Amino acid sequence: MSSTVSEPVAPAAGTTPGAGGSPAPARRRPRIFDGWGLLVLPLVAFLLVVFVAPLVTILARSFTDPSTGLENYRDFFGSPVYLDVLGNTFRISGLVTLVTLLLGFPYAYLMTLAPPLWRGVLLVAVLIPFWTSLLVRTFAWVLMLGDTGVVNQLLMSIGLIDEPTQLIRNQTGVLVGMVQVMLPYAVLPLYATMRQIDRRLVDAAEGLGARPISAFWRVYAPLTLPGVAASCLLVFISSIGFYVTPALLGGPKDMMIGELIVQQLSAVLRWGFASALAVILLLVTAALLLLVSRIVNIGKFMGGER
Repeated sequence: MSSTVSEPVAPAAGTTPGAGGSPAPARRRPRIFDGWGLLVLPLVAFLLVVFVAPLVTILARSFTDPSTGLENYRDFFGSPVYLDVLGNTFRISGLVTLVTLLLGFPYAYLMTLAPPLWRGVLLVAVLIPFWTSLLVRTFAWVLMLGDTGVVNQLLMSIGLIDEPTQLIRNQTGVLVGMVQVMLPYAVLPLYATMRQIDRRLVDAAEGLGARPISAFWRVYAPLTLPGVAASCLLVFISSIGFYVTPALLGGPKDMMIGELIVQQLSAVLRWGFASALAVILLLVTAALLLLVSRIVNIGKFMGGER
């Protein structure tokens, strides 16, 4: 009797060797426009019309109006006046960011310690500015900080000053108005971070012999750094584009780049130069976002990773 040896047969495509040699289910490649993907099309079209198209127009005009080339950018970087405006923008935005952080950090920390009822009251107090128009709030500061305003009258009544002090048309007025507007943007990210921190870590540090102040700064404060970074980034980037508040509360020496853009559009009619200013402001914002994203994982803070 002759014996034959059968050769191994390779598994067919889409099958996996195993018990019974049952074929594995074929993997289906995801389709971008299958079902839910179609819902994205209206949003993409909307962004292309109201966001991308204007950006492309502004970018093109900055190089073509009034003549093709880099004339608008040379005018900006070659003039000390315009560079001073850019410096004012960064200086004022940095001061606003610092002041809002110094005011918002203890406020957010107090919200984590307060009972639920008072925590709600503190939260409502932070959100109230969102319910009032920015223009109305700025005009209110004009009335309060004026020579006959509430602040000067109060300082004179308690004897701190003998005559009204100029609190508007200068950097002081700009800082007061912008800090009041941007304070909620500093408090909310800080509170969102602090409420997720386990306070038992501080108690454990104190139980191991650390003083309360040392336990706070060495254990609790480092855990708030993502919130601090997000808060500073949000406030600073929002501040460099301010127009209404610096225009009403500041003076000529406190002009920011947003006010300069409006001036070039409405008074001088230099559309190409104003477009170049907008492009510079956009590039500065994008550079800041890129820099901070490399230093701090903002996506983790916002809930993208766990």
